Amino acid sequence: ASATGTLATQVTDQPGDIADFESCVVTTQGIWLKPSEGDSDGDTDTAGTEADDSGTDSERTEADGTEEQTEADVDESDSREYHEFEEPQEADLVALQNGTTQLIDERELDVGTYEFLQLDVTDVEGVLEGGDEAEVDTPGSAPLQFKEPFEIREDQVTTFTGDFTPVRRGRTDRYLLQPVASGTQVEYGSGDDGT
Repeated sequence: ASATGTLATQVTDQPGDIADFESCVVTTQGIWLKPSEGDSDGDTDTAGTEADDSGTDSERTEADGTEEQTEADVDESDSREYHEFEEPQEADLVALQNGTTQLIDERELDVGTYEFLQLDVTDVEGVLEGGDEAEVDTPGSAPLQFKEPFEIREDQVTTFTGDFTPVRRGRTDRYLLQPVASGTQVEYGSGDDGT
């Protein structure tokens, strides 16, 4: 049997325009992982092609460290692995500020190196302060991608924290969820004592 380690996926929210919201509940159904070339022969799930228009290259905005993802960026998407959650996970970004995180998935994976982690976001419900609904989209109507390389190490826990935030588009009540590169982190530990 192949050596395995554990991937723990967390989410958090760095301040973007989250202060506009009373709640911003993001529903996630699964994750895509991109094995490094020659490092893993993981099965590719073609169901993930519905998100092929998500950004695989990014323009990072200098102001807040977020990454603008465009529909034109489609490289590397065919070699992703898709891992569906047993049940959809909801996270309210308003409750995930100031370093607060929420675990949305934990699973055993083959040891190897991965180029990015991408969230399969299926729904976002935003309510602004005052009670009005807000339209919150994902880049290119596709999942969020965090271009932070990480490893799965034998008998260790890799904790991947994906940081993203809603960013207001113009003067309307429309927002776009964007990754925050500066807040996305990877940590490694034995898992025995939580370190």
